Amino acid sequence: MATGHIPSYVTQADGSDFLLTFMFIFTVLVIVLIGVGYFTLHSIPEKIAHESNHPQFQLVGILALLALFTHNGLFWVAAILVAGFQFPDVAAPLRAIADAIRSLGNKSTDDPAAAAPSQTTAQQEQ
Repeated sequence: MATGHIPSYVTQADGSDFLLTFMFIFTVLVIVLIGVGYFTLHSIPEKIAHESNHPQFQLVGILALLALFTHNGLFWVAAILVAGFQFPDVAAPLRAIADAIRSLGNKSTDDPAAAAPSQTTAQQEQ
């Protein structure tokens, strides 16, 4: 037999090619692993926002999707920054003041008996 000196990667006469089959399986696995890694990387901001129960969770999700579909890294950086930091709620003190004033206004209009003594006291002083 003269085939003893031929390397194993040379195809045989029956057409089976071990190297081609191996490289096909290897390439498909590498492409799938790169895709899984890519999608996992893009979901990091959403995971951070979900775990911290972030108030802007939907904004983080939208920015991550924009980064995924446009391949623009700026959106992903913005999503990770929004997910990583809690912005202070500057309107909360104003809402508390408005609620307190509203509750004071409701007390004087709901109870006419409470308003009457103040009027009689004002009349007695005159």
